[in-house]
Amino acid sequence: MRALTLAASLFALPLALPSQSTQPYDLVIANGHIIDGTGSPWYSGQIGIRNGRIVAIGSLEDAPRTRTIDAHGQVVAPGFIDMLGQSELTILVDPRLPSKIFQGITTEVTGEGGSAAPLNPQMIEADRASYEHLKITPDWTTFREYFARLEKQRMGINLASYVGATSVRRMVLGDEDVQPTPAQLAQMQSLVEQGMRDGAVGVSTSLQYAPAPYARTEELIALASTAGKYGGVYATHMRSEGDAEPAAIDEAIRIGREGHIPVEIWHLKVAGKNNWGKMPQIVAQIQAARDAGVDVSANTYAYTAWFNTFSAFVPPWAHDGGDAKLVERLKDPATRARIRKDMLDPKGDWDNEWQEIPGPEAIQIAVVQNPELVPLQGKRLSDVATLWHEDAMDALCDILIKDKAFTEVAVFAMSEPDVVLALKQPWVSVDNDSQGTSPDGLLGAEHPHPRAYGTFPRILRKYVREEHALTLEDAIRKFAALPAQRLHFNDRGVLKAGMAADIVIFNPATIRDLATFEQPNQLSEGMEYVLVNGVPVIADGKMTGALPGKVLRGAGYKP
Repeated sequence: MRALTLAASLFALPLALPSQSTQPYDLVIANGHIIDGTGSPWYSGQIGIRNGRIVAIGSLEDAPRTRTIDAHGQVVAPGFIDMLGQSELTILVDPRLPSKIFQGITTEVTGEGGSAAPLNPQMIEADRASYEHLKITPDWTTFREYFARLEKQRMGINLASYVGATSVRRMVLGDEDVQPTPAQLAQMQSLVEQGMRDGAVGVSTSLQYAPAPYARTEELIALASTAGKYGGVYATHMRSEGDAEPAAIDEAIRIGREGHIPVEIWHLKVAGKNNWGKMPQIVAQIQAARDAGVDVSANTYAYTAWFNTFSAFVPPWAHDGGDAKLVERLKDPATRARIRKDMLDPKGDWDNEWQEIPGPEAIQIAVVQNPELVPLQGKRLSDVATLWHEDAMDALCDILIKDKAFTEVAVFAMSEPDVVLALKQPWVSVDNDSQGTSPDGLLGAEHPHPRAYGTFPRILRKYVREEHALTLEDAIRKFAALPAQRLHFNDRGVLKAGMAADIVIFNPATIRDLATFEQPNQLSEGMEYVLVNGVPVIADGKMTGALPGKVLRGAGYKP
């Protein structure tokens, strides 16, 4: 292992070729502590950049250049890769994505079950409120068209996407609780194939959110096997992260094995008060699969609260037909009573979040679309129940009715030791699991999870600097080389000659997150420079407004 590390270090220090010496660099980064992303210790050197790529690392003091950045002893590292970002729509609202770049994120992967494409008129109509909320007109139906819009508009970071199995299912089956015929399944596989040819990096599921729970394992294996033929990854928000999590992991492993595709488990957690302390068993289960030859890994955002749609508290059967049908059922007294009964049943056969929380005070109302409900953003469900003079479960149902089931919430139901243990695993990278946002404008009116602004700097502050749960080099590996390796971003994630110049410069002694659950819309501090494809999007700690990001297409892309 030490020999391999030495070899990697030597490879990271190529000499500048003589033919290059007469060509000026666009930029040289000098006097920094280079942490190359592989987990190796820092070393000193200068980085020469030309045409958006690292050309050389070494002694470049006398080399001609257009510009020099003096890193004055700060860390110089690869740009951070967000393994689940959710910015496919907000990048069209504010393409600079301030909440991302001030964390050091230079690449985001998105498409959690539901993806920007494929789309049809019925889906656009069903989701019209979401598009109108962001003032977006969806003028694409395929990934090829969506990516073309991004490239025409330009963006501040690089973006890649999975094709979502939920989107594929909705294209063919709608929002109903039905099973595909062989012909319909073949049509769904064809849509995955088209997405992979258009540049998706794999296929994804989000099996907690309707209509995804209606899909059986065999359906998912079929879709995953199609993506696998194009070099894709199967990424999953598993069917359960609580009581039934071991079975959900077994399902993910089966999909990977039978679909002949690597598996990425999103936002690994142990959810629910009754499951606290079970992360050692979850880690052991995944490690055993790896030891048996299954290519499975995971990521985490390392907070003790998750964030999801409020309607996920309602049993899956009540979602049959989509959100409009769900709202109708919530308004009907008899059906509402049945929903309540299922939520109060601790032995149900679904991922019952009501049974996972300590109480209604563990739910924070975060994002609403009904302007009349905006004053509730930031309040706990227990506060709303008191305000409305009803019990918490009725308040939950009434919020969903008033907001047409679009409400999003933060849920406090994880334990800190479980979070730390997951983060420390060598096969666990990091995800933001939040859309890119901004303290200002339309996006600044929302009340997101603080992870939207703080995930990566928080890990550097809390788990590296303060608690020493990770070394700085290992944290950078989790932010860069590990995710790049997983997604086959072969020219990113490591600082060496020939790689794309996605680079961050920061002081490890001062970088910090500021976002809190009470006041989330606060940019992190400490990123002095963030370069995307060689262009600063942050310089001297300030956003430049540059939009040098690229669409990163998967191995199956066919121009």
